Order: sequence, then C-alpha cells, then structure tokens
Amino acid sequence: MMSKPIRFLYVVLAMAVLLWLSLTGCGGRTPQPTDAGTDKLLIAASIAPLYDFSQQVGGDRVQVEMLVPPGASPHTYELTPAQLQTLSKARVLVLNGIGLEFWADDAVNAVNNHHLVVVDTSQGLTILEGDSDEPKGNPHIWLDPLNAIHQVERIRDALVQADPGGAEIYRANAERYIGELKTLDQEIRGRVATFSSKEFIAFHPAWVYFARRYGLEQVAVIETTPGKEPSPAEVAQIVKTARAIGAKAIFAEPQFSPKAAEVIAAESGAEVLFLNPLGDPPDFRYVDMMRRNLAEMEKALK
Repeated sequence: MMSKPIRFLYVVLAMAVLLWLSLTGCGGRTPQPTDAGTDKLLIAASIAPLYDFSQQVGGDRVQVEMLVPPGASPHTYELTPAQLQTLSKARVLVLNGIGLEFWADDAVNAVNNHHLVVVDTSQGLTILEGDSDEPKGNPHIWLDPLNAIHQVERIRDALVQADPGGAEIYRANAERYIGELKTLDQEIRGRVATFSSKEFIAFHPAWVYFARRYGLEQVAVIETTPGKEPSPAEVAQIVKTARAIGAKAIFAEPQFSPKAAEVIAAESGAEVLFLNPLGDPPDFRYVDMMRRNLAEMEKALK
C-alpha cells in the first residue's frame, strides 16, 4: 500500500495534468473569481468549524465548500481530484494551520490559482506543544472559543482582501458572530465553575486548548496519534489513572472506533461518553457543537 504522501502526490499530479489540459485547450483561461453559475464568492474551508466561521462572516455573499467531510478525520483525510478542482476556482482557502492540512502546500501549488487568497487562521495565536506526529504543535485551536474569535477575525480580513466590495458586510457579520462567541465563552466559564472534578481522560489530545482556557486538566489520552490504538501496557496505565481520579466517564470521539475507550471504561467502572471536536454537518453550528460537548463534560465532571 502506498504511503499517504505518495498517494496524495498521485492525486496532485493527476489534477495538475487536468488543469493544464483545460487551460491549453481553452486559450489559457485563468480561474474565474466566483463559482460557475453563481455570483457568490467561492470559499473552500478545510474543516467543519472553519466552514461555519466562513459562512457566519460571509453570509449570503459567499458559497462555502467544506473539504474534510463529516465523519472523516482531518489528520488523515486526503483531497480528491474534484476538491482540487474546487480549489482551482475558489477565491479563498481557509486553513486551520499548524500542520493539520498536511496537503495544503502541494494542493495550492498544483492548482496554480492566482486569484486564491490562502488564510492560515492559526497565525498570531500561542500554539501548544504537540505529540511526536505534530512537530508544528497541537492543531486543535478552534476548541477554545477565544481562539475561535481570532480565527473569525482572520477569515474576515481574508474575505475583505478577496472581495473589497463586501467589506462592510463581512465586518458587520464578524462583529455580530464574535459577540456570540464571547457569550459562549462566558457560559462555559460559569458552567465549568460548577464542576466538582477538573480532570478528564480524552480520546486524543484535542481538548488541551479548551482545558487550559477553563481550568481543566487532561490527565490521559487513549490515542496519542489518531488511528493508532494504545498498547496493552498503555491501556493498563490509563485504567490506573481513571481509577485514581475516580473518572465517571471515558471520552471517545465519533470519528474513531470507541473500542479502546470501551475496554478502559469497563475496567475502570466508568461509562463511555462522546466529545465531538468537529460537529455534525450539514446542520452544523460551532456554538451548538460546543454546548453539546460541554453538556457531555458536565455528565462526567459535575
């Protein structure tokens, strides 16, 4: 089986050939600034939270396409040729950054879209240390609502750059949505303050930004690398930790198999609950997702 970088290279090369053929066969046309058949600004957003942020800021003036589909992990998902075609027409590409979109540089180079504004929404944030497979740091910045505000601001500025005519709309929409995120932050602070326990066991290190912001502590994770199940020795250590903190629940994630979490829960006398760092599109709203996750945490920690 080909490695992930090699498989992605084949996709990029195939897309590059398709683009070259389309350009040479049509008099060297450049990508259009909006999607075909619509006057809306075409935005490609890598993950669901950024998809929602982009919709909130862009409103009716934009069409947003999500690249990592529901149920997939952004840590492993590879773009399809059709998605690379979307990038060839898009005006804005919204990235989380910190290496989450491992495909980004190759994809942008392959589509050769000179109209494309690429925004790394992590720039300007304090990045926490990642594991051995995350040399640029832990990428899960969006799970801290105050970091999310920064990401929204970065998206706002990118949309203004790509579409100056909509600047007032984008700024007004961003201001309104930032107000929602500030309200969410205050709600989380108030509810976390009622928790009797501040320690939790997560499926993978997605919640460290959230924990740091609100005074919680992630004491163990089941998979330090997404998709790599823990060894028997690691399971035994997590069970020991769960018993030591009196864990009521072990948190799993819907993007991955809960098998290891179920074993640990059974051995430690806990139940399995699910935290979802990406939400459930198509009816996706970041604010609703965070409230649902907070409610699951309350079951285990209050």
